[in-house]
Amino acid sequence: MNYPKRIEELEINPADDGFIIYQPDRDRVHYLNHTAVVILELCTGLNSPAEIANMVQEVFKLNHLPQEEVEDMLAMMKGEGLVVNS
Repeated sequence: MNYPKRIEELEINPADDGFIIYQPDRDRVHYLNHTAVVILELCTGLNSPAEIANMVQEVFKLNHLPQEEVEDMLAMMKGEGLVVNS
């Protein structure tokens, strides 16, 4: 099963309306909104995408399960090298 894990080297700093993520191994800067950072923080290698979607629903008190949105964000984060599968 797929258990996304945030890479260790990331520097996460608050900014206006979100967070700036610095990725030193690629010398890249990413800007993530609050929802994306919650998803990133839940990428511990112990949570499946479905579990992450459930936790996001609880944190933000959403009426619907954001499964597709979470999977899209995880795919983007994997593509950018912010998370890997554990």
